[in-house]
Amino acid sequence: MLKGLGGLGDMAKMMKSAQELQGKMAQMQEDLHNVMVTGEAGAGLVKATASAKGDLKALDIDPSIFNGDDKEVVEDLILAAIKDAQAKAAEKAQEEMTKLTESMGLPKDIKLPF
Repeated sequence: MLKGLGGLGDMAKMMKSAQELQGKMAQMQEDLHNVMVTGEAGAGLVKATASAKGDLKALDIDPSIFNGDDKEVVEDLILAAIKDAQAKAAEKAQEEMTKLTESMGLPKDIKLPF
C-alpha cells in the first residue's frame, strides 16, 4: 500500500495500531462496568459487590452481626468489605488491561495514558 514511502509506511502502520488499541481500550473500559467482583470482611459476614470499575453495586450483611453495642464493628466491617471489593476491582481492571496490551504485542507492564 505505502511501499514506496519508506518510513512513512511504518508510521501509517503504527498509527493504525494505535487507533486499534484505542478502540479496544474503549471497549474494555465499557466491559468493566459489567464485570462484578465481591469483597468480604468478617469471614464473609459482610460482602460488597462492585463493578470492575470500582462502582459499588450491592452490599450483603449477615443479620447475626447486628447487636446493639456492635455498631462500630459493623461499620468497620462494611468499610473493610467495600475496600476489599475496590481493591479486587482495580486488580481485575489491571488484569484486563494486561490481556489487551499483550494481545496487541505490547509489553505487559506498559503504562498507557488512556
